[in-house]
Amino acid sequence: MSASPGPVRLPVKVVPSSSRNAPAGWLGESFKIKVQALPERGKANKAVTTLLAQWLGVSESSIRLVSGDTSPAKVFEITGLTPETIRQRLDQA
Repeated sequence: MSASPGPVRLPVKVVPSSSRNAPAGWLGESFKIKVQALPERGKANKAVTTLLAQWLGVSESSIRLVSGDTSPAKVFEITGLTPETIRQRLDQA
């Protein structure tokens, strides 16, 4: 039986109210994501969680916002993947 990797913290820069949902690449250690959702009542946060789940191939329940609820600079915690796997899958998104 192999142990699953511990949670990985992923810094994310969110650009809400964009023309489309799309990855915008790496800014240092942060991954920039454009979302169509408005930055109100958690809509942009939900959109980012959904997109990350799709791009990483995990369930939305494996992704949790741990800081930056109302800021464009956020930190998401992802369980079940290694940092290398996360970077590789986001590079392909």
